[in-house]
Amino acid sequence: MDSSVSAVLAIPGAEPGGLGSTLPLARAVSPDGDVFVLVSAESSAARAAAYAQDDDVVAVMDITDVAPVSVPQRVRGHAQIGGWLTAVRGDDLALAEGLLADRLPPEPPGGAPQRMTLRLEFGEAVVEDLWGEGHVEPEEFAAARPDPLARHEADLLQHLAAAHSDRVGGLCALLGERDPRCAAASLRAVPLALDRFGLRVRYHAPVGAAGESFDVHFPFPRPVADVAGLRRAMHGLFEAAEGA
Repeated sequence: MDSSVSAVLAIPGAEPGGLGSTLPLARAVSPDGDVFVLVSAESSAARAAAYAQDDDVVAVMDITDVAPVSVPQRVRGHAQIGGWLTAVRGDDLALAEGLLADRLPPEPPGGAPQRMTLRLEFGEAVVEDLWGEGHVEPEEFAAARPDPLARHEADLLQHLAAAHSDRVGGLCALLGERDPRCAAASLRAVPLALDRFGLRVRYHAPVGAAGESFDVHFPFPRPVADVAGLRRAMHGLFEAAEGA
């Protein structure tokens, strides 16, 4: 599930009122590391690709990742993917439609096509998130694989926040005396991010109270492969905190 992630496809240099930004209807990454993007046939990106025929159109996709739980400063990360935009045709169209099928219902039958499938050939990316900032090269992007918890992260974080907030807050005990801010009685804890490597928690004071917010990453002993493995890893964290 990636409902906390939004994307905007922009054509650099577009004049106001001309070819500008497009909100993709769906997106997916090809096995070669390019990005297939489904857009409205009337969108600026579709019109730009159609106007260019077989020529490449320089485009940038802006991606913003927002925490799916209520927490101060909810933006967890931002990325820009720059590359070249073309319309998808021929054999690649079936591949693209197959990858996008799980992300959007099929187009209603009859009438003129209301959607267009585009390819954003990956050039480079800049990523800034909770872990730092850096560039991503095409080879790195093509070799990357989705985190096994990505589709479940939003639901899992919301469940932890609603049903296990006390135990999430208690994880601060794992820091011992390394961070005296954990001693604040009014400190609130919100599970902020979750992947196969661990859980990130944001600790913050209540609205109007003194104190600064800070994030702590609690790593799992080993990367988890599925939700069952996550359940065991989380129980291990909770038990370690309760015994600290």
